[in-house]
Amino acid sequence: MITIDYQSKLPLYEQIAERFQSLILGGALTSGSQMPSVRSLAIDLSINPNTIQKAFSLLEQQGFIYPVKGRGSFVSDTEELARKKKLSLLKEMKELLEKGKMIGITRSEYLSVIEELYQKEDKND
Repeated sequence: MITIDYQSKLPLYEQIAERFQSLILGGALTSGSQMPSVRSLAIDLSINPNTIQKAFSLLEQQGFIYPVKGRGSFVSDTEELARKKKLSLLKEMKELLEKGKMIGITRSEYLSVIEELYQKEDKND
């Protein structure tokens, strides 16, 4: 479910949080489903429970999960989260497009990259 890249410069807790974000936004973890316990995840990944707790705290701050006292953490409503993430990514994309345009990347170059990306996705389906 969750893999750690020990060669990455990203801290472990951020990697864990990102993996869970992907699982939640991708629909693998649905709204209202229970997250694995900190202890069991720490054992599975062979890392300190405090690292897992820090990742869960980050996910909670970002609105991906919510705690229920005595029962654990649960996945929040993903519809609003997905909408916000989509808007954020589109904003980033617009900024990148503007930077590329300033250095001479053409519309057709961008479109060919986008087409290539979606063709790869279609082959993987």
